[in-house]
Amino acid sequence: MTVYFIGAGPGDPELLTLKAQRLIAACPVCLYAGSLVPAEVVANAPEGARVLDTAPMTLDDTHAEIVVAHAKGQDVARVHSGDPSLYGAIAEQIRRLRADGIDYQVIPGVPAYAAAAAALGQELTVPEVAQSIVLTRVSMKSTSMPPRETLENFARTGATLAIHLGVRALREIERVLTPHYGADCPVVVAYRVGWPDQMFIRGTLADIQQKVRAEKITRTALILVGPVLGEVSDFKDSALYDPDVPHVLRPRVRTPGAA
Repeated sequence: MTVYFIGAGPGDPELLTLKAQRLIAACPVCLYAGSLVPAEVVANAPEGARVLDTAPMTLDDTHAEIVVAHAKGQDVARVHSGDPSLYGAIAEQIRRLRADGIDYQVIPGVPAYAAAAAALGQELTVPEVAQSIVLTRVSMKSTSMPPRETLENFARTGATLAIHLGVRALREIERVLTPHYGADCPVVVAYRVGWPDQMFIRGTLADIQQKVRAEKITRTALILVGPVLGEVSDFKDSALYDPDVPHVLRPRVRTPGAA
């Protein structure tokens, strides 16, 4: 018996990996985070499967379901949004599985920031504009952040920021980031990426709060901040395909007679 922590991606059922689809279709028990994972994602669970939305359940409740499945020798598909390694709350579940000697595997999924970039039709690492992405969140009412992992510290790097769980803290985000990025720095708030009602709100640190408030968005949104999100066209081509920059798979070809 194995518990499979499955990354379902941000919402679009077509962004499931083939492995994720296969496992969901094979497991007689399916526990999915219904507040973040559409029911369509687990619609291919086998006929007669025990399919439970874990949104109203506690950690004790979900683990109890797994223990029962383990006693019956039934595999469990534990379906999470995005990629389980990022804010998936799987660490505490794995701790309990290990204590009870229950096998598990983690199946990666498409993270929200990658799906958002794809939907926006752009690269997040443009040469000499942005080469780093910081995946972080704000505390609000959730678990507190480690003392050195602050927006202020991340902002000093100038990297592109992908801020989770922060749509209700836009005023504070603006206050902290503006001295480092400037009031006119581009911001995109990606709401329910991959769902039928997905929405992308573009603005700047100076005006994004008003734009988001006008749309009455209070949850299920990712905030992207950084110059790369603007109209960037004057940048140097990557060295990856530069004929003057050889590498092991594309050695420089010397022309006859060249020195």
